[in-house]
Amino acid sequence: MKHIVIVGGGAGGLELATKLGHHFSFSRFFNRRRKDPQVRVTLVDKNRTHIWKPLLHQVATGALDSSLDALNYQVHARANGFQFELGCLRELNREQQTIELAPVMDSDGQQLVPARELQYDYLVLALGSQSNDFRTPGVREHCVFLDSTEQAHRFHRLLLDRFLQLETHTADKVQIAIVGGGATGVELAAELMDATQQMGYYGQINNGALEVTLIEAGPHLLPALTPRLGNNAERELSKLGVRVITGCAVAEASADGLTTAGGEKIPASIRVWAAGVKAPDFLTQLDGLATNRVNQIEVQTDLQSTSDPHIFAIGDCAGCVDIKEQRVPPRAQAAHQMASVAEHNLIASIDGRPLKQFRYRDHGSLVSLSKHTAVGNLMGTLVKGSLTIEGRIAGLAYRSLYRMHLAAVHGWAKAMLIYLVGQANRFVKPRLKMH
Repeated sequence: MKHIVIVGGGAGGLELATKLGHHFSFSRFFNRRRKDPQVRVTLVDKNRTHIWKPLLHQVATGALDSSLDALNYQVHARANGFQFELGCLRELNREQQTIELAPVMDSDGQQLVPARELQYDYLVLALGSQSNDFRTPGVREHCVFLDSTEQAHRFHRLLLDRFLQLETHTADKVQIAIVGGGATGVELAAELMDATQQMGYYGQINNGALEVTLIEAGPHLLPALTPRLGNNAERELSKLGVRVITGCAVAEASADGLTTAGGEKIPASIRVWAAGVKAPDFLTQLDGLATNRVNQIEVQTDLQSTSDPHIFAIGDCAGCVDIKEQRVPPRAQAAHQMASVAEHNLIASIDGRPLKQFRYRDHGSLVSLSKHTAVGNLMGTLVKGSLTIEGRIAGLAYRSLYRMHLAAVHGWAKAMLIYLVGQANRFVKPRLKMH
């Protein structure tokens, strides 16, 4: 029996495991589970649950309750014909075709599961990305990142603690500084201003108690989009009360704020770093796999690593130049497209058929400004060139992205049921998670 091991349960890894599990474990015509599948699929992740990464800024502010919206890997695996292993990748042995998982520890530091070794015939690395601090002094020690659900929960606790100080009159304001004017920074700033209004219903906190500063080193916000959209986003954030600083790099972070390259001190009790991404550092030490300057695994246009045909990489951790010789950006839509091509190529590899070459199709970018509005552009077969959209239409298009992710994982019927249940929960429960 062949064994496909997928490490990383983000958007790309989870979609790939689901697709392969269905292909190898269920009858194609009657959707019945096969008694003896010829290929076993295992998904490995260090977390027990999955949250779509573009939603982490909502988890951070409390606009999204991860306990309600999270997908449990173990339950999903049993329902979709693959296996799940809780663990963190520690070592790779390409000659033996094995990976080693680090021990699983409990919250008290006690070992629950010892280190394990998994044998693979094909390995897929889908480990995503993490914030790039560019070795800026003090950032790792004094800033919050939004790379995982745990980090988003940490930010949420800090936010509630600061507002508790306001309610008990032990502080007169909450100052938050966000470094990075990309999608994460812009969306977090907008959600924070909305959260202040929601918290005001509970603790009589007025809008003036929150000072949010968004700092971008480039000339305009949303550098992946056009300057006009970036400027429009800046105008909308300014209306909400966010102080936006562009063309300004951060030189140092400390326990009480940030210092810009120009020497300005920006006081902040909570400091968020959302400027740039890179693949995890340990990928550069995985048994000689070729990586680039941001730690991504170098892959061919068929998504096989340039170092080993038995190892594939998809998503943010893959350094891919596609068949059109364009560098594939670290976006959720790229991970989704890679998952589909990787599914085809893994099946083709097992069957001895030619592999498909990956071509990235940019369908545009959308950035939410909380419930207020959204900005972005659409590209594709229905739109000749690029169509700029803003306002309610852009907001509707943005919300549809998450439903498309749910459909890729669950199918459209179940995805719509999940969406309706989510809407019902938002109607009967407080809009903001206050604990």
